[in-house]
Amino acid sequence: MILTPHVRTMAVVGAGALAAVFAAAVPAGAATHAPAITYSFKTLNNSNDLTFNQLLGINNHGKIAGYYGSGAQGHKNKGYLLLPPYHQSSYRVENFPHSAQTQVTGLNDTGVTVGFFSHTNKANPADNANFGFWALKGHFHEVVFPASKAPDGKSTPPVDQLLGVNNVGEAAGFYLDSAGNAHGYLYNVFTRKFITIPLPGSVSVTATGINNKNAVVGFFSQSTGPVKSFLVTQGKHLHVHILAVKGADMTQAFGVNDKGEVVGAYTVGANSFGFTWTAGGGFHKISDPKGPDATVVNGVNNAGDLVGFYTGKNGNTDGMLARP
Repeated sequence: MILTPHVRTMAVVGAGALAAVFAAAVPAGAATHAPAITYSFKTLNNSNDLTFNQLLGINNHGKIAGYYGSGAQGHKNKGYLLLPPYHQSSYRVENFPHSAQTQVTGLNDTGVTVGFFSHTNKANPADNANFGFWALKGHFHEVVFPASKAPDGKSTPPVDQLLGVNNVGEAAGFYLDSAGNAHGYLYNVFTRKFITIPLPGSVSVTATGINNKNAVVGFFSQSTGPVKSFLVTQGKHLHVHILAVKGADMTQAFGVNDKGEVVGAYTVGANSFGFTWTAGGGFHKISDPKGPDATVVNGVNNAGDLVGFYTGKNGNTDGMLARP
Protein backbone atom coordinates (compact mmCIF):
# COMPACT_ATOMS: atom_id res chain seq x y z
CA MET A 1 0.00 0.00 0.00
CA ILE A 2 2.00 3.04 1.21
CA LEU A 3 4.91 1.04 2.53
CA THR A 4 6.81 1.68 -0.66
CA PRO A 5 6.78 5.56 -0.98
CA HIS A 6 2.84 4.44 -2.25
CA VAL A 7 -23.79 9.38 11.39
CA ARG A 8 -22.35 11.07 14.41
CA THR A 9 -19.58 13.44 13.73
CA MET A 10 -16.26 13.02 15.47
CA ALA A 11 -15.80 15.49 18.29
CA VAL A 12 -14.31 18.33 16.27
CA VAL A 13 -10.90 19.38 17.46
CA GLY A 14 -9.45 22.60 16.13
CA ALA A 15 -6.12 22.48 14.34
CA GLY A 16 -4.57 24.56 17.11
CA ALA A 17 -5.56 22.03 19.76
CA LEU A 18 -4.20 19.19 17.68
CA ALA A 19 -0.96 21.07 17.12
CA ALA A 20 -0.55 21.66 20.84
CA VAL A 21 -1.08 18.04 21.75
CA PHE A 22 1.26 16.83 19.02
CA ALA A 23 3.92 19.20 20.29
CA ALA A 24 3.65 17.54 23.69
CA ALA A 25 3.71 14.01 22.30
CA VAL A 26 6.06 11.52 23.89
CA PRO A 27 7.22 8.09 22.73
CA ALA A 28 4.91 5.25 23.72
CA GLY A 29 6.20 2.89 26.34
CA ALA A 30 7.80 -0.23 24.90
CA ALA A 31 6.05 -2.68 27.21
CA THR A 32 6.60 -6.29 26.17
CA HIS A 33 5.22 -8.29 29.08
CA ALA A 34 2.08 -9.46 27.24
CA PRO A 35 2.63 -12.80 25.47
CA ALA A 36 2.67 -12.83 21.69
CA ILE A 37 -0.51 -14.10 20.02
CA THR A 38 -0.30 -17.10 17.73
CA TYR A 39 -2.01 -16.65 14.35
CA SER A 40 -3.22 -18.96 11.63
CA PHE A 41 -2.40 -17.56 8.19
CA LYS A 42 -4.44 -17.90 5.03
CA THR A 43 -3.62 -16.69 1.52
CA LEU A 44 -6.54 -15.00 -0.26
CA ASN A 45 -6.14 -14.04 -3.92
CA ASN A 46 -8.68 -13.00 -6.52
CA SER A 47 -8.39 -15.44 -9.42
CA ASN A 48 -8.55 -12.55 -11.89
CA ASP A 49 -4.89 -11.96 -11.00
CA LEU A 50 -3.04 -14.49 -8.89
CA THR A 51 0.23 -12.52 -9.11
CA PHE A 52 -0.74 -9.38 -7.19
CA ASN A 53 -3.31 -8.92 -4.41
CA GLN A 54 -3.35 -6.65 -1.38
CA LEU A 55 -5.92 -6.83 1.44
CA LEU A 56 -6.25 -3.43 3.08
CA GLY A 57 -9.10 -3.47 5.61
CA ILE A 58 -11.40 -5.83 7.51
CA ASN A 59 -14.58 -4.92 9.37
CA ASN A 60 -16.28 -6.55 12.35
CA HIS A 61 -18.43 -8.73 10.06
CA GLY A 62 -15.31 -10.18 8.46
CA LYS A 63 -15.78 -8.33 5.17
CA ILE A 64 -12.43 -7.44 3.55
CA ALA A 65 -11.44 -4.54 1.27
CA GLY A 66 -8.66 -4.92 -1.27
CA TYR A 67 -7.59 -4.94 -4.88
CA TYR A 68 -5.65 -6.88 -7.49
CA GLY A 69 -3.18 -5.66 -10.13
CA SER A 70 0.18 -4.01 -9.42
CA GLY A 71 -0.62 -0.69 -11.11
CA ALA A 72 2.17 -1.13 -13.65
CA GLN A 73 1.16 -0.20 -17.17
CA GLY A 74 -1.21 -2.86 -18.47
CA HIS A 75 -1.61 -4.29 -14.97
CA LYS A 76 -4.30 -2.02 -13.56
CA ASN A 77 -5.44 -1.82 -9.92
CA LYS A 78 -8.97 -3.24 -9.64
CA GLY A 79 -10.86 -2.90 -6.37
CA TYR A 80 -12.97 -5.50 -4.64
CA LEU A 81 -14.75 -6.55 -1.47
CA LEU A 82 -14.33 -10.10 -0.20
CA LEU A 83 -17.08 -11.66 1.93
CA PRO A 84 -16.90 -14.68 4.24
CA PRO A 85 -16.42 -17.60 3.66
CA TYR A 86 -13.78 -16.18 1.27
CA HIS A 87 -14.41 -18.36 -1.78
CA GLN A 88 -13.82 -17.13 -5.33
CA SER A 89 -17.59 -16.60 -5.57
CA SER A 90 -17.33 -14.30 -2.52
CA TYR A 91 -15.52 -11.47 -4.36
CA ARG A 92 -17.52 -8.37 -5.24
CA VAL A 93 -16.18 -5.89 -7.81
CA GLU A 94 -15.89 -2.30 -6.59
CA ASN A 95 -14.41 0.30 -8.92
CA PHE A 96 -15.07 4.03 -9.15
CA PRO A 97 -17.28 4.58 -12.22
CA HIS A 98 -15.36 5.18 -15.46
CA SER A 99 -12.00 4.97 -13.68
CA ALA A 100 -8.96 3.16 -15.07
CA GLN A 101 -7.80 2.04 -11.62
CA THR A 102 -9.31 1.74 -8.13
CA GLN A 103 -8.06 0.63 -4.74
CA VAL A 104 -10.60 -0.08 -1.98
CA THR A 105 -8.60 0.72 1.15
CA GLY A 106 -11.07 0.72 4.04
CA LEU A 107 -14.60 -0.08 5.13
CA ASN A 108 -16.83 0.21 8.18
CA ASP A 109 -19.62 -1.96 9.62
CA THR A 110 -22.47 0.04 8.05
CA GLY A 111 -21.62 -0.40 4.36
CA VAL A 112 -19.38 2.61 3.71
CA THR A 113 -16.19 1.94 1.77
CA VAL A 114 -13.33 4.33 1.02
CA GLY A 115 -10.34 4.35 -1.28
CA PHE A 116 -8.88 6.17 -4.25
CA PHE A 117 -8.97 5.96 -8.04
CA SER A 118 -7.19 7.16 -11.14
CA HIS A 119 -8.34 7.84 -14.68
CA THR A 120 -5.02 6.66 -16.13
CA ASN A 121 -2.58 3.73 -16.07
CA LYS A 122 0.71 5.28 -17.20
CA ALA A 123 4.13 3.67 -17.54
CA ASN A 124 5.34 5.58 -14.47
CA PRO A 125 2.73 5.10 -11.70
CA ALA A 126 3.81 8.43 -10.17
CA ASP A 127 2.36 10.16 -13.25
CA ASN A 128 -1.17 8.98 -12.42
CA ALA A 129 -3.41 11.48 -10.64
CA ASN A 130 -5.16 10.00 -7.56
CA PHE A 131 -8.56 11.06 -6.20
CA GLY A 132 -10.19 9.86 -2.99
CA PHE A 133 -13.68 8.40 -2.85
CA TRP A 134 -16.29 7.00 -0.53
CA ALA A 135 -19.19 4.77 -1.53
CA LEU A 136 -22.42 3.44 -0.03
CA LYS A 137 -24.97 1.12 -1.66
CA GLY A 138 -23.39 1.54 -5.06
CA HIS A 139 -23.28 5.34 -4.96
CA PHE A 140 -19.77 6.79 -5.32
CA HIS A 141 -18.56 10.21 -4.18
CA GLU A 142 -15.23 11.85 -5.06
CA VAL A 143 -13.22 13.41 -2.21
CA VAL A 144 -10.47 15.95 -2.91
CA PHE A 145 -8.93 18.20 -0.26
CA PRO A 146 -9.67 21.83 -1.32
CA ALA A 147 -6.71 23.41 -3.11
CA SER A 148 -7.70 26.76 -1.58
CA LYS A 149 -7.00 25.32 1.89
CA ALA A 150 -3.64 23.81 0.94
CA PRO A 151 -1.05 26.46 1.95
CA ASP A 152 1.77 24.80 -0.01
CA GLY A 153 -0.38 24.03 -3.03
CA LYS A 154 -1.21 20.61 -4.46
CA SER A 155 1.10 18.18 -6.20
CA THR A 156 1.25 17.76 -9.97
CA PRO A 157 -0.35 15.38 -10.74
CA PRO A 158 -2.70 15.69 -7.74
CA VAL A 159 -2.73 12.91 -5.14
CA ASP A 160 -5.63 12.50 -2.69
CA GLN A 161 -6.33 9.20 -0.91
CA LEU A 162 -8.81 8.04 1.72
CA LEU A 163 -7.44 5.09 3.68
CA GLY A 164 -9.84 4.27 6.54
CA VAL A 165 -13.34 5.02 7.82
CA ASN A 166 -15.27 4.44 11.05
CA ASN A 167 -18.94 3.70 11.68
CA VAL A 168 -19.99 7.35 11.91
CA GLY A 169 -18.45 8.21 8.54
CA GLU A 170 -15.24 9.86 9.68
CA ALA A 171 -12.54 8.98 7.16
CA ALA A 172 -8.76 9.34 7.39
CA GLY A 173 -6.61 10.31 4.44
CA PHE A 174 -4.02 12.66 3.02
CA TYR A 175 -3.03 14.78 0.05
CA LEU A 176 0.38 15.63 -1.38
CA ASP A 177 1.57 19.23 -1.62
CA SER A 178 3.61 20.80 -4.42
CA ALA A 179 6.84 19.53 -2.83
CA GLY A 180 5.51 15.98 -2.65
CA ASN A 181 4.99 16.00 1.12
CA ALA A 182 1.88 14.43 2.67
CA HIS A 183 -0.70 16.29 4.77
CA GLY A 184 -3.05 14.15 6.83
CA TYR A 185 -6.72 14.99 7.28
CA LEU A 186 -10.05 13.67 8.48
CA TYR A 187 -13.13 13.94 6.28
CA ASN A 188 -16.71 13.34 7.37
CA VAL A 189 -18.52 11.70 4.47
CA PHE A 190 -21.92 12.96 5.65
CA THR A 191 -21.09 16.56 6.61
CA ARG A 192 -18.31 16.94 3.99
CA LYS A 193 -16.11 18.70 6.54
CA PHE A 194 -12.31 18.44 6.52
CA ILE A 195 -10.06 18.59 9.60
CA THR A 196 -6.32 18.78 9.05
CA ILE A 197 -3.90 16.87 11.26
CA PRO A 198 -0.80 18.97 11.92
CA LEU A 199 2.38 17.77 13.57
CA PRO A 200 4.84 20.57 14.42
CA GLY A 201 8.37 19.76 13.33
CA SER A 202 7.24 17.23 10.75
CA VAL A 203 7.88 17.38 7.03
CA SER A 204 5.13 14.93 6.07
CA VAL A 205 2.06 13.53 7.90
CA THR A 206 -0.17 10.72 6.60
CA ALA A 207 -3.40 9.69 8.39
CA THR A 208 -4.22 6.06 7.64
CA GLY A 209 -6.93 4.83 10.01
CA ILE A 210 -9.59 5.76 12.55
CA ASN A 211 -11.60 3.57 14.94
CA ASN A 212 -15.07 3.94 16.45
CA LYS A 213 -13.65 5.73 19.49
CA ASN A 214 -12.13 8.36 17.17
CA ALA A 215 -8.57 7.22 17.73
CA VAL A 216 -6.50 8.14 14.67
CA VAL A 217 -3.32 6.47 13.44
CA GLY A 218 -0.79 7.30 10.79
CA PHE A 219 2.87 8.06 10.27
CA PHE A 220 5.12 11.06 9.84
CA SER A 221 8.62 12.07 8.86
CA GLN A 222 10.87 14.85 10.06
CA SER A 223 13.84 16.47 8.35
CA THR A 224 16.11 13.76 9.79
CA GLY A 225 15.62 10.36 11.34
CA PRO A 226 13.37 7.39 10.54
CA VAL A 227 9.69 7.54 9.68
CA LYS A 228 7.63 7.05 12.85
CA SER A 229 3.97 6.40 13.61
CA PHE A 230 1.41 8.18 15.75
CA LEU A 231 -1.74 7.21 17.63
CA VAL A 232 -4.07 9.99 18.77
CA THR A 233 -6.65 8.99 21.40
CA GLN A 234 -9.46 11.06 22.89
CA GLY A 235 -10.80 11.08 26.42
CA LYS A 236 -11.03 14.10 28.65
CA HIS A 237 -7.90 15.19 26.82
CA LEU A 238 -6.17 14.34 23.57
CA HIS A 239 -3.20 12.04 23.92
CA VAL A 240 -0.60 11.34 21.26
CA HIS A 241 1.57 8.25 21.33
CA ILE A 242 4.64 8.10 19.09
CA LEU A 243 5.33 4.55 17.91
CA ALA A 244 8.65 3.40 16.50
CA VAL A 245 10.16 -0.07 16.40
CA LYS A 246 13.66 0.10 17.82
CA GLY A 247 16.26 -0.18 15.06
CA ALA A 248 13.73 0.11 12.23
CA ASP A 249 14.32 2.34 9.25
CA MET A 250 10.60 3.08 9.02
CA THR A 251 7.54 2.33 11.18
CA GLN A 252 4.14 2.87 9.53
CA ALA A 253 0.82 2.39 11.33
CA PHE A 254 -2.03 1.52 8.99
CA GLY A 255 -4.99 0.62 11.22
CA VAL A 256 -6.45 0.56 14.72
CA ASN A 257 -9.39 -1.32 16.23
CA ASP A 258 -11.74 -0.26 19.03
CA LYS A 259 -9.56 -2.01 21.61
CA GLY A 260 -6.63 0.25 20.76
CA GLU A 261 -4.67 -2.42 18.90
CA VAL A 262 -2.56 -0.72 16.23
CA VAL A 263 -1.27 -2.57 13.16
CA GLY A 264 1.20 -1.70 10.46
CA ALA A 265 4.62 -2.56 9.13
CA TYR A 266 8.25 -1.68 9.72
CA THR A 267 11.36 -2.06 7.59
CA VAL A 268 14.89 -3.10 8.44
CA GLY A 269 17.08 -2.78 5.38
CA ALA A 270 15.33 -4.47 2.47
CA ASN A 271 13.04 -6.52 4.71
CA SER A 272 9.55 -5.62 5.90
CA PHE A 273 7.63 -7.07 8.84
CA GLY A 274 4.07 -6.57 9.99
CA PHE A 275 3.38 -5.55 13.56
CA THR A 276 0.71 -5.24 16.19
CA TRP A 277 1.03 -2.80 19.08
CA THR A 278 -0.98 -2.31 22.27
CA ALA A 279 -0.38 -0.02 25.20
CA GLY A 280 -0.05 -2.99 27.53
CA GLY A 281 1.90 -5.31 25.26
CA GLY A 282 4.07 -3.13 23.06
CA PHE A 283 5.15 -4.34 19.63
CA HIS A 284 4.84 -7.87 18.28
CA LYS A 285 6.22 -8.89 14.90
CA ILE A 286 3.87 -10.48 12.35
CA SER A 287 5.44 -12.54 9.55
CA ASP A 288 3.51 -14.73 7.17
CA PRO A 289 5.40 -18.06 6.95
CA LYS A 290 5.22 -17.86 3.14
CA GLY A 291 6.83 -14.42 3.13
CA PRO A 292 8.56 -14.03 6.50
CA ASP A 293 10.78 -11.11 5.44
CA ALA A 294 8.20 -9.35 3.28
CA THR A 295 4.96 -9.03 5.27
CA VAL A 296 2.71 -5.97 5.70
CA VAL A 297 -0.34 -5.74 7.99
CA ASN A 298 -2.91 -3.17 6.85
CA GLY A 299 -6.07 -3.74 8.88
CA VAL A 300 -7.46 -5.20 12.09
CA ASN A 301 -10.98 -5.72 13.45
CA ASN A 302 -12.20 -6.04 17.03
CA ALA A 303 -11.74 -9.83 16.97
CA GLY A 304 -8.05 -9.26 16.27
CA ASP A 305 -8.23 -10.61 12.70
CA LEU A 306 -5.45 -9.12 10.57
CA VAL A 307 -5.33 -8.48 6.83
CA GLY A 308 -2.44 -7.46 4.65
CA PHE A 309 -0.12 -9.05 2.13
CA TYR A 310 3.24 -10.70 1.68
CA THR A 311 5.71 -11.31 -1.13
CA GLY A 312 6.39 -15.00 -1.67
CA LYS A 313 9.47 -16.77 -3.02
CA ASN A 314 8.00 -16.60 -6.51
CA GLY A 315 7.91 -12.80 -6.34
CA ASN A 316 4.12 -12.60 -6.30
CA THR A 317 2.27 -10.31 -3.90
CA ASP A 318 -0.37 -12.34 -2.09
CA GLY A 319 -3.31 -11.27 0.07
CA MET A 320 -3.05 -12.40 3.70
CA LEU A 321 -5.61 -13.08 6.42
CA ALA A 322 -4.22 -13.90 9.89
CA ARG A 323 -6.56 -15.01 12.66
CA PRO A 324 -5.66 -15.40 16.34
